[in-house]
Amino acid sequence: MALTLSKKAQAVKPSSTLAITAKAKEMKANGIDVVGFGAGEPDFNTPDNVCNVAIDAIKDGFTKYTPASGTNELKNAISKKFKAFNGLDYKPSQIVISNGGKHSLSNVFDAILNPGDEVIIPAPYWLSYPEMVKLSDGVPVIITGTKEQGYKITAKQLSDAITEKTKAFILNTPSNPTGMIYSREELEEIAEVIVKNDIYVVADEMYEYLIYDGDKHVSIASLNEEIYKRTITCSGLSKSYAMTGWRIGYTGSSEEIAKLMGAIQSHATSNPNSIAQRAAVEALEGPQDAVASMCKEFNKRREYMYQRVSNMPLLSCLEPKGAFYVFIDTNAVLEKEYKGEKIANAANLAKILLADYNVAVIPCEDFGFGDHIRLSYAISIEQIEKGLDRIEAFVRSL
Repeated sequence: MALTLSKKAQAVKPSSTLAITAKAKEMKANGIDVVGFGAGEPDFNTPDNVCNVAIDAIKDGFTKYTPASGTNELKNAISKKFKAFNGLDYKPSQIVISNGGKHSLSNVFDAILNPGDEVIIPAPYWLSYPEMVKLSDGVPVIITGTKEQGYKITAKQLSDAITEKTKAFILNTPSNPTGMIYSREELEEIAEVIVKNDIYVVADEMYEYLIYDGDKHVSIASLNEEIYKRTITCSGLSKSYAMTGWRIGYTGSSEEIAKLMGAIQSHATSNPNSIAQRAAVEALEGPQDAVASMCKEFNKRREYMYQRVSNMPLLSCLEPKGAFYVFIDTNAVLEKEYKGEKIANAANLAKILLADYNVAVIPCEDFGFGDHIRLSYAISIEQIEKGLDRIEAFVRSL
């Protein structure tokens, strides 16, 4: 047999967010003053109490293997958090701890999908969802939430997209890349469709603590017993606790699904980092002041960025209600010419901004919206101001 490579692997798109962030970091390393709006991670340090517990874990020799699906100590802490914050009853036996949120989602799709199963994904979507589904032999089915709909899909759209091959629906609230959240009423309507058609909902709630303007996070699984039985609730510590590099994600699901995910993980990666698990217990059970402080600062940046972008010519956006992104409609810019050529798409716009204005933004074709860009406000207000000054200079020059 010839030396060939996996067709499945060859079909996977590299992450454009990571690629652009890497390019911006390379430019910075070469002494170029780049403002990077790309990375989806807080610019804050991990809280001191969490770091100190990790150091103590190392000194105490807590550096060995743990059970593949995570320590009982952390599962108990997550179970308490699910009850107190999400209104969900997940026993420790229903919880699987993984190497970050991506790993949790990968485990979910491996556990529930068979070849040809369809997974409905609302656009705009986090760019990894379709690739993860395909890697698990599923078929992504995209439905679009328009700007007029607040970039959210309706229960009718979901119902109309369901076929006899549909296995699951992905719900991301608060949303990456839009920052939009689904209300309780919207979730109730969606839940009714899911229960009626007896499919799973994969609820990605990674940004659950980052919600503004007095709104409250609602977990779809908390609505009633029937939707609870069909939901795999996914979250982690990366965004809310500034712990992106610690790689702790987790899921709550039925015991049957949790057992499958634990078995898959035992062969794929074994346990999550032992030190990070010990630190995660402190993050969940220790003082929450740092989380509240970070959220307050994100809110200041959100308000500033939204107002600045709203007042720029040729650009428009909706006010984000959660996470730390502003999703910007660039259609009017794309009709313009730059250096004698039509800009045409957000990918070209991003290239221009990086090459000529030293600003890194995320073009959102891989998020299902090729005429939008995403800006993260998980950077300092000084960097936000400088970067927006450069973007405004560009659009006013057209």
